[in-house]
Amino acid sequence: MWPFSPKKQLELPSFWQEYEDVFQQKLPEKVHDNTFIVWDTETTGFRLDRDRMLCIGAVKLLNGSIAVKDSFEVYIHQEHYDAESAGIHGILRNGKRERISELDALKLFLHYIKNHVLVGHHVMFDVNMVNAALRRNGLPKLKNKTLDTGLLYKRTLLTSNVLQKKEKYALDELAEKFSISKKDRHTALGDALITAIAFLRIVEKLTPRNLKDLIKKQDPPRFSL
Repeated sequence: MWPFSPKKQLELPSFWQEYEDVFQQKLPEKVHDNTFIVWDTETTGFRLDRDRMLCIGAVKLLNGSIAVKDSFEVYIHQEHYDAESAGIHGILRNGKRERISELDALKLFLHYIKNHVLVGHHVMFDVNMVNAALRRNGLPKLKNKTLDTGLLYKRTLLTSNVLQKKEKYALDELAEKFSISKKDRHTALGDALITAIAFLRIVEKLTPRNLKDLIKKQDPPRFSL
């Protein structure tokens, strides 16, 4: 007889099971055979315990091109609202945009990303925000591999006595470096598009053949809340 009773696993909803099932398929070995999801979130602030996502925006990269017609954008209804952050993202409490529940947004997002690699600027902030939302809804964490354009960009820079690498590079700096329009800056989908173009330029410079060359050589993430 066992000295203790085995912990009963909670039954997860079907949409989560479908999300987990796609991870039985291995990602393609070559970089250009992969689909990348480049994404961003707009939030009420930076605290995981209090702040919430207001919008998720994403685009797909297929064969080195941005699939603009297959973009993703959802606005999320939240009880918590920070008026000060509205000055940055422009999402008003009583705005006219259609909003859906946090759980419905998560369902749609998981269906969109499947098992693809998630690319973002300071990507772990967005991952942590989604994971916090998943936890609130009784679900496990994201399973996707991630790439951070901030960390990848640092790999394109040569360190010298004249020019030292900074610890972090803002998305605005990458946009200026690669001459990317900042017309829709500080919207989730707009920032995802800027990040996608920057990612393509970075990959051109790094010329990796295999996905593992991009992922394993990333510096340890230093972004924290």
